[in-house]
Amino acid sequence: MKFVDEARISVHAGKGGDGAVSFRREKYVPRGGPDGGDGGRGGSVYAVADRNVNTLIDYRYARIHRARDGGKGQGKQCNGRGADDVRLRMPVGTVISDRGTGATVADLAADGEVAVLARGGRGGLGNVNFKSSVNRAPRRATPGAPGESRELALELKVLADVGLAGLPNAGKSSLIRACSSARPKVADYPFTTLHPSLGVVRVDMHRSFVVADIPGLIAGAAEGAGLGHQFLRHLARTRLLLHVIDIAPVGDPAADPVRDARAIASELRRYDERLYRKPRWLVFNKADLLPPAERERAAGEIVRRLRWKAPRFVVSALTGEGCRELCRAVMNELER
Repeated sequence: MKFVDEARISVHAGKGGDGAVSFRREKYVPRGGPDGGDGGRGGSVYAVADRNVNTLIDYRYARIHRARDGGKGQGKQCNGRGADDVRLRMPVGTVISDRGTGATVADLAADGEVAVLARGGRGGLGNVNFKSSVNRAPRRATPGAPGESRELALELKVLADVGLAGLPNAGKSSLIRACSSARPKVADYPFTTLHPSLGVVRVDMHRSFVVADIPGLIAGAAEGAGLGHQFLRHLARTRLLLHVIDIAPVGDPAADPVRDARAIASELRRYDERLYRKPRWLVFNKADLLPPAERERAAGEIVRRLRWKAPRFVVSALTGEGCRELCRAVMNELER
């Protein structure tokens, strides 16, 4: 299924039914008095988080969602029927915002969470509500209130414990394949990842975490360059970032892992300061391309130049070397 993580919709709640002006007319009951009923409530529009839904693609094609109006009041003090509500199922992790003001309307962070998008109008009052000792035959009723209407933007932020960040072809997809059962596309050219991939990493029985792989970042991603900028939002919910670096770039004598690492950190900071300040570990990938002694020397040199203080790991997603140790350390950090 095509992954869609943004959509725009219009929601319109139903209008409340009008109140009725009616008088009781029965044989042998003179001056029966008012008996106009109230109007029914208009239908509301709700968003419901559903873990069985994983994309917003339905809302790319069905953009207008409208609830029905409430029924009108009738004689004999019969109230109008309340309209059914419209419940829109959305993926867990969907953030809903008002397109006019930019304000967040709802953040569906848990399965089953419900949020009101547009509230239905109240029903009008029938003339029975206006009778009194001085007005025994009121000919007054109120109309139903209009329902709310909104233009909304939907944005899906995947829920993961760990996020992978790095340049295209750093080996993020290969790493998530080596550590989990996820099978994203892997190839020897950049931008093979076109949408986020989620994988469940099982460390031990009853010990696991979810990792998210997003398309590779390039310089200028925070301003819209490349593909990764479209999915940086998915890293916002993670608790730990793994910055994947190609320890042995092949075929490019001008490659500089330190410069590239700083560029990625700069893009994270320019996109969101809070994202930049998340715990971030260095993961040196493609260690199989270097002799064992050369791996530690290359990793140590990069760490020294970056003045890196956080944990770092040297792994090979191709052979699996170091991946198990990395996963156990991540699990321990998340539990801590």
